[in-house]
Amino acid sequence: MSYTVIIPARYASTRLPGKPLLDIAGQPMIQHVWRRAGESQAQRVVIATDDERIELACKGFDAEVCMTSPDHESGTDRLQEVVAKLGLDDNDIVVNVQGDEPLLPAKAIEQVADNLAAHPDAGIATLVEPITDMANVTNPNVVKAVLDQSGYALYFSRAPVPWCRDEWCRDEWSSDDWAAKAPLPASSQYWRHIGIYAYRVGFLHQFVRWPMGQLEGLERLEQLRALENGVRIHVAPAAVEIPGGVDTGADLAAVRKILEAGT
Repeated sequence: MSYTVIIPARYASTRLPGKPLLDIAGQPMIQHVWRRAGESQAQRVVIATDDERIELACKGFDAEVCMTSPDHESGTDRLQEVVAKLGLDDNDIVVNVQGDEPLLPAKAIEQVADNLAAHPDAGIATLVEPITDMANVTNPNVVKAVLDQSGYALYFSRAPVPWCRDEWCRDEWSSDDWAAKAPLPASSQYWRHIGIYAYRVGFLHQFVRWPMGQLEGLERLEQLRALENGVRIHVAPAAVEIPGGVDTGADLAAVRKILEAGT
């Protein structure tokens, strides 16, 4: 099964400026991500950037680079520019791997691409992992996914969904303390969305023509634009553990420790 991996890499970052070029075990972060993607079955791995410093660094380790506009409002817009420049067919599959995921297992890339290929009625495929504590259920930075019985997305939200009325609506709890006191319901599985996507190229060309949807604007989740326009999203539990990316200085230190140890 043929697919292409595209790795968006932007220089600007509020917390970690120049993040793709930060050194990890003697190599820039983006090189680790590129190498991980190359361990998958992808026929092609392309780094997409709007910054010449990143382009120069990537050419130093012989990566294919596609320069993009700095004016895109979303990562999906940037992805669409790349597939258009590469001349990919509408039925081709691309996997979006973030440029700050130096520990991403190649098996996760293969899984999401295979899942999309196996579900021709879907325009997108993505992955989730179980949530096992209430802190993550109530954390708005942890995006929750709600699935139907066939493994397609019903909704994504930063809110605690599904809402467990019987467990969480207790008269003795005030609205201020319910999250601290409420248990994780044993009767429902909660899923954390993992931000790795496989797309059909034809969907990407449609996506950039649609205005931002109401739900997308409220939740600030791009995938809701697809759901609002009737696109099916296949969702599956990740077959491997997926380590977190690098968002903070603490994340960077942890990843450096892992990769410097050679694990």
